[in-house]
Amino acid sequence: MSGLELHDVAKHYPSGHEIVRAVDCVTLSVARGEVVALYGPSGSGKTTLLLLAAGLVAPSAGGVRFDGRDLGTLSDQQLAEYQRREVGFISQSFDLLPGVPALDNAAVKLLADRVPLVAARREALPWLERVGLGRRLHHLPAQLSSGERQRVAIARALANGPRLVLADEPTGNLDSQRGAEVLELLLRVSREREAAVVLVTHDPQAAAVADRVLTLRDGRLAPCVVERPARPDAIALKRHG
Repeated sequence: MSGLELHDVAKHYPSGHEIVRAVDCVTLSVARGEVVALYGPSGSGKTTLLLLAAGLVAPSAGGVRFDGRDLGTLSDQQLAEYQRREVGFISQSFDLLPGVPALDNAAVKLLADRVPLVAARREALPWLERVGLGRRLHHLPAQLSSGERQRVAIARALANGPRLVLADEPTGNLDSQRGAEVLELLLRVSREREAAVVLVTHDPQAAAVADRVLTLRDGRLAPCVVERPARPDAIALKRHG
């Protein structure tokens, strides 16, 4: 089954008289319906890898493909459509619109794709409910905690039914229970919608839902052996979902 493919991908930045090799010759495939957890120290290139997969930055070398399409061959319009329709990107900075209620923030990608407001709100509502914000629909970002803002960002990323979910520390501002619920939700999205999911995380609970756990160090990938916590509900879903 097709999904995300990175082949010999590199992203290098000039820094003074040196070259920063943020991502260095990475080859990675993530199938539709698969969850990959990516660990690594700060500065190892994890966020850059997600940006490359989302088409938000262009590689210095190598190629990125999704469902057989080479992102490097897409026009600006096609790339924007890919980002709106195929990708659910969860960033650490949330990027919510100030002064806009949670429901409309969660619907913003649908609105950008010219879905009527009523229909966009209807699509976004169940995702806010699934992340526990059914009673905070009309609260502004300034009225929400950092964890609540993160959950709005997660709902926004999933509301358009993406086939590729790229999550940068999606549980970073959540307590352990909410973090576990978000990881379970991402697993369900992967299984039910056959979405390819890449999680950049420091959360050890992610190993319970991931099909593979990898580590990125100095811009290069390697297998990472992580002891999986005993979470029978996640394991059962992986087997039967």
